[in-house]
Amino acid sequence: MVQLTALTQEVLTAILKSIDEGIHVVNTEGRTIFYNEIAAKHDGMEVKEVQWKHLIDVFPSLTEESSTLLKVIKSGKPIYNQTQVYLNLHGTRIDTINTTLPIFLGDEIIGAVEIAKDYSRMKLLAERLLDLQKGFNNSRKKKTVKQVNYTLSDLMTVSPDFIRLIDEARKLAKSDSPILVYGESGTGKELFVQGIHHESLRSGGAFIAQNCAAIPETLLESILFGTSKGSYTGAVDRKGLFELADGGTLFLDELHTMPIELQAKLLRVLEDGMVRRVGGSQNISVDVRVIAAMNVHPTIALQEQKLRSDLYYRLNVFAFSLLPLRSRKEDILFLTDSFIQEFNKKLKKSIQGVEKKLEIFFMDYQWPGNVRELKHTVEYMMNVCREMRLRYEDLPIMLRQHPAPSKGRSTPLKGLSLRKNLETIEKTLITEALDQSAGNINQAAKLLEIPRQTLQYKLKKMIE
Repeated sequence: MVQLTALTQEVLTAILKSIDEGIHVVNTEGRTIFYNEIAAKHDGMEVKEVQWKHLIDVFPSLTEESSTLLKVIKSGKPIYNQTQVYLNLHGTRIDTINTTLPIFLGDEIIGAVEIAKDYSRMKLLAERLLDLQKGFNNSRKKKTVKQVNYTLSDLMTVSPDFIRLIDEARKLAKSDSPILVYGESGTGKELFVQGIHHESLRSGGAFIAQNCAAIPETLLESILFGTSKGSYTGAVDRKGLFELADGGTLFLDELHTMPIELQAKLLRVLEDGMVRRVGGSQNISVDVRVIAAMNVHPTIALQEQKLRSDLYYRLNVFAFSLLPLRSRKEDILFLTDSFIQEFNKKLKKSIQGVEKKLEIFFMDYQWPGNVRELKHTVEYMMNVCREMRLRYEDLPIMLRQHPAPSKGRSTPLKGLSLRKNLETIEKTLITEALDQSAGNINQAAKLLEIPRQTLQYKLKKMIE
C-alpha cells in the first residue's frame, strides 16, 4: 500500500469528507480504507461499522460477482452509473447509483473508489413528479379544460408540402396506431403532435408529454411504468405515465436518448398493451396511443445504435418528417409577418414589416433553429426597433456576425475552402433527400441520382 505522510493523509481525508457524495474506498483485499459520512448515511450505517472491515462482512448480501467495488478490483475496468441493490449489516435494503473506478499506482491496481448517489431519494423525487403530473391532469379534467393547447390549424404555413403533411396528419389522427415524428429542433414537433391528439378519437383523454432526455436514465423506467410497494426503500404503489395516459396519448420526445434496455420494455408495451410496475409482478392493461419524436434522423439513429430496429419498425406505422425552415423558404417571410403582428399586439407597437436588406438576409440565412429561432429573432428585433420597419441593424449580434446578405447564395460559406463547402452542400442535400423520402434509402438515392451503395457509404462517413 502507498505510504502517505501524515499531513498528506490528513489533507486528503479532509477533502474527501467535504465532498457531498458518498465515497467508499477499498484496498485490493476488499477492506474499507476510507468511508465518508455521506456514504454512511446512504447505507444506514455508522462509519466505524464499515471502516477497516471487509466489504462482504458489512454488506452480507453482496458477493464478488454483485459488488461493483470487488468487480472493479478484479477487472481493473471502471463502471459508470450502475444501480446496486443490497442489504446492510442491519438487514435494511439500500438502493444506490454507483460510479466505481480502479485506483492504479503505475501499472499496479492498489484499490477501488466508489462514488454513490442515493437511488431511493432520487426515485422518491420521481414519484413526486408523477404525483404532480397526476394532480395536474385531474385538475384539468375537473375543470373540463382542453387537454392540449394547440391544434393542427395553429401550424402556420403557405408551403404546399407542409400543407399536404398537415392534411395527411388530420386523416391519420383517427387511427390508434403509433406514430413516429422526425424533425430538427424548432420545427414544431410537440405542436404537431398535440394537433394530432386534438384531431383523434382520444381528444377527450389525457395528453401527456415526456422528454426522454430530461430525466436521468435510472429514473425514466419508474416515471414511465410506475412503482410497486417495496421495490426499494420507501417505495409505494404508484402509477407511471402509461397508466396516467390510459385512454389518451403519451408523447415521448427525443426517443433516441432512451436507454436501449428500456426501449425493449417499451416495445413489449406497444406489442401487448400491458405494463408492469418497477418491482411489481402483475401486468396492468393500458389503452394508450404512443407518439414518439426525434430530432436525429431515424436512419442515423439506427446506424449509431441509439434506436432499436424492432422498436423503429413498430413505431414507424405512420411516420412524419417535418421539413426544416430552410426547405420551405416560402414560409420565412409569411411567418415573419405573422410574428410581427403577434408582437405588435403584445408590445403595443405598429411595426409595418421588414426592410429589403433584412428580407434578403432572412431568405439567405439557413435558420438552424428553425421556426423557434425565427420567432425569437423577431421578438428581439421588435423590442429594439425604433423605426416603422425592422432593419438589418436590429438583428441580434450573433446573427449580424454571419456574412452580409447576397443574392444567389443559399448555403453559408466556410471561407473559400472548396472541400469544406462541398461537404456542407452534400450533407444538406442528403439530409433533405432523407426528409423527403421519410428515411427510405432507395428513394433518397433516386432523388439524389446516385447508387444506393454510394448513399450508404456517404451516410456512414457522415457519422464517423
